[in-house]
Amino acid sequence: MYRKILLAADGSDHSRRAAAEALKMAKMFSGSAVTLLYVVDYEKARTEMQLSKHRDEPQFHRGQLLLPLEEMFTSAGVPIEAKTLHGAPGPTIIRYANENSYDIVFIGSRGLNAFQEMVLGSVSHKVAKRVQAPVVIVK
Repeated sequence: MYRKILLAADGSDHSRRAAAEALKMAKMFSGSAVTLLYVVDYEKARTEMQLSKHRDEPQFHRGQLLLPLEEMFTSAGVPIEAKTLHGAPGPTIIRYANENSYDIVFIGSRGLNAFQEMVLGSVSHKVAKRVQAPVVIVK
């Protein structure tokens, strides 16, 4: 049974599709709950802070990206907890998923541009290789 579901999301189109699939799974199993995990990448966060006019602007922007995902679950009656962590997305998601014994993990397939993905490897690929639960990568 998949009752403890982790959704790693960044607000992208791929993560919205991953959220839709996670919602389908959560609705299939009574008593399921979802954790919406957003990881603030230190490098991106620093750039956002430098480019923003107000100190709270990046955090507000991230909230605006994730709020529709939270509302999707809430309106369907599926319990959801939003969690924000700081660090490199791949290792942070892996550590959190493994330390908290999730039954299944959903993640979008893309986040980096093609060159970065070729050089660094995708976050979803790293997560799929190292998380100890089934991982669903959604295109």
